[in-house]
Amino acid sequence: MISGRWKLPILFRLFAEPSMRTSQLKRDMPGISQKMLTQHLRELEDDRLVARRDFAEQPPRVEYQLTDAGRALMPVLMAAREFSIGHVVEG
Repeated sequence: MISGRWKLPILFRLFAEPSMRTSQLKRDMPGISQKMLTQHLRELEDDRLVARRDFAEQPPRVEYQLTDAGRALMPVLMAAREFSIGHVVEG
């Protein structure tokens, strides 16, 4: 459901901003390709964690936001992130 290098950063960005366009997400995540961003957004939408809103305008305008399920998942992800920060394994 949230596997992949970019899904967590996408979810955290959408948690920080209530609604974002693809271009904003891409700008905030250096290194992600347009293809990978689109693929992960579609997968997150299929998993019902992210909602896509098409404004049917010209030029096209599409925005993404977390669904209720996505917002409910965020405290769990934030707790996991806090745990990982405090438990760095040195190797």
